[in-house]
Amino acid sequence: MANLDESASSLLSRRSLLKGSLAAGLGIGAAGVLSACGAGSSTSSSDGKTITFLGGTAYQAVVDAFTKKTGIKVNNVNLPYDGQYQRLVSEFGSNNFTFDVSAVDEIWISQFAKQAAPMDDLFTSAVTGDLFDVLVQESKYQGHYIVMPAFTNVEILLYRKDLLTDPKEIAAFQSENGYALDVPKDWKTFTDVAKHFTKNGLYGTDVIGAEETEWLAHVLQAGSPGVVLDRSGNVIINNQQHIDALTFYSDLYNKYKVSPGGVQQVDWAAAQNLFNQGKTALMRFWSHAYPGVPKDSPVYGKVGVAPMIGGTAGVAGIPGPWYLIVPQGAKNKPAAMEFVKFIYDNNNLLAEGDIHLAARKSVLQDFSTRPGYEHYAAVATTLNAPATKTRPATPKWQQMVDTILIPSVQKSLSPGADYAGILNAAADKVHQVLSA
Repeated sequence: MANLDESASSLLSRRSLLKGSLAAGLGIGAAGVLSACGAGSSTSSSDGKTITFLGGTAYQAVVDAFTKKTGIKVNNVNLPYDGQYQRLVSEFGSNNFTFDVSAVDEIWISQFAKQAAPMDDLFTSAVTGDLFDVLVQESKYQGHYIVMPAFTNVEILLYRKDLLTDPKEIAAFQSENGYALDVPKDWKTFTDVAKHFTKNGLYGTDVIGAEETEWLAHVLQAGSPGVVLDRSGNVIINNQQHIDALTFYSDLYNKYKVSPGGVQQVDWAAAQNLFNQGKTALMRFWSHAYPGVPKDSPVYGKVGVAPMIGGTAGVAGIPGPWYLIVPQGAKNKPAAMEFVKFIYDNNNLLAEGDIHLAARKSVLQDFSTRPGYEHYAAVATTLNAPATKTRPATPKWQQMVDTILIPSVQKSLSPGADYAGILNAAADKVHQVLSA
């Protein structure tokens, strides 16, 4: 989730969107590491005047500002998503580090946590107070802060302002539903509005069958204590909240027919394309899609934003953050920590650059009144919602996503699907993965 021009995000089981949307020109790059310049051979110097950062082009403005202020040179290495991960696996595995600091996807943290240098000194009360609680919680490992949030994303609601303010549609909706047409705030109104606008070649919304995150956001909205696993590591993928969320999500397609067909293959890029091409009226999507609407799109200038919809537990989303990690074996640990602090202190440089994302509450608030940043208020509301939670901290998360979660969503998208049965089978498979 980073570079708007290079596209992609930490979604679509991360890897496939990162690769696919480069060609499609959609989304944003994972931590700006998507310029695909190869593995990068820069190594850090032990003189304290040079550090190597596995970051990418999205960070270049803050890298330049840091060097200008401190005189410390930063070798900013660009890697594709898989390349970034593999390099971290290799160097953390060998405990031989050619980098001093790296951007990390949240789902990687648990794998590298034991060898991360503590950052407790950086997490003052002022710092933690200006970060969203879900990010502060995820930054900790065994009582120590080990990663610093660089920026985060979260799904919000994007909608067609021109449709929801059309007097004819307002009157028709009132007649059909007995209440006023407005921006959906919960599952019922979302369904009603989606049903209303499914007509004349337009669909009310999309349903993404090739991803798991959107369904899991609804799981939290239903009041589940976590997604797939609870905080103690117990398997809860078949609890009532998971079933309720899958019922709501899949029924949009199976029962109400408010999304296009071929739903099992619809991924983030396809969903974003549908909306940008004017084929859907509502879209639950990562916030970067708002500034990413192309100027030649038929919906350009007609898009509004709102917090993610809510269920019985209210608004909830699953954050998509990227963090900064410094290995204990880094050659220039003091300079690396200085660089991490600088990125926090100058988080506005990420917000106003290609990345269009930030981690600090104050930055989102300051930018939310600027043209093009209207989505920041919706992001803040969604991230601050009590039901919003991060993914479980397990190094087997991606395996579960690829082999259990996405296949389960796809199985559910068939009229007559046994939602509870699908999730009971999924629970058995999660137990198997965890015990392997």
